[in-house]
Amino acid sequence: MSAPFSWIRPEPWGVQVVPADVWIDPGRAVDRALVTHGHADHARGGHGKTFATPETLAIMELRYNTREGAVPVEYGETIRLGGGVDATYIPAGHVLGSAQILLEHAGERVVITGDYKRRADPTCMPFEVTPCDIFITEATFGLPVFTHPPIAEEMAKLLKALADNPDKCVLVGAYALGKAQRVIAELRAAGHAHPIYLHGAMEKMCRLYEEHGVDLGELRLVADHEKDDMRGSIVVCPPSALNDRWSRRLPDPITAMASGWMRVRQRARQRNVELPLVISDHADWNELTRTIDEVDPAEVWVTHGREEALLRWCELGQRRARALALVGREDEDE
Repeated sequence: MSAPFSWIRPEPWGVQVVPADVWIDPGRAVDRALVTHGHADHARGGHGKTFATPETLAIMELRYNTREGAVPVEYGETIRLGGGVDATYIPAGHVLGSAQILLEHAGERVVITGDYKRRADPTCMPFEVTPCDIFITEATFGLPVFTHPPIAEEMAKLLKALADNPDKCVLVGAYALGKAQRVIAELRAAGHAHPIYLHGAMEKMCRLYEEHGVDLGELRLVADHEKDDMRGSIVVCPPSALNDRWSRRLPDPITAMASGWMRVRQRARQRNVELPLVISDHADWNELTRTIDEVDPAEVWVTHGREEALLRWCELGQRRARALALVGREDEDE
């Protein structure tokens, strides 16, 4: 038998599974890639073969025009990669189609989370705790200051702002993949049945979600309507459009942004956000630490975020941990 975990090797551009000669979420084109989800810091085109859930492959085809070499893997399905390595895709709860990847080789189990959250989300399958020997976790919000509020509270803030300003609209900046669809679905769950207006850049992804069974209610394009049509309405746009010339076509918009980073007041001020909505598709500090306790790995590898605090927490709990220096893992407007 090889030395413990010598078969999985972190490199700056991704994690390599050596016996099978495959990569997890590589930042450059490779012959065979296992992809956790469709965000650009995890997915890209140019691979010879791309293994991912059917939903992630659909997202990648829409965003990166990647059809050739796509190999669908259903949740719970185990595939043989060669070299004695098996891979199983497990729901991660991050966005539509997002998956953790369980790798098994020589009696050892490694789970790579990709990005994940533990909160309920009507647009994707919930995270599943999977015991393993090494747990490779993201740490986007890996500081104790980050504790995300219940999303119902943020929806109530949004709907109150709308009710208090019937002659205006509320313009919500939200990341185009995952966050926008979640905000819309949560608004529907909160009883908001009125049409929601979209920036044109949001339409195709919202339609893809609907094609995969996510009900988003009536959606209208801003470009198809007059300014007065949108008074008393919610409009969803990419964060980059919040203060763009495009927003001038809207009726006195109240600017809001849905992001875990809205917990940091300075970020809200920098973007001229009047209504910060703390809504994240990543685990907060309490969820990160609870997940590690529940998974109970022998060792934790931390990437994509604030590694130091989580490493210290592991050390205090007498759990082995290390940071991975992966390139290209960005904050996103998540």
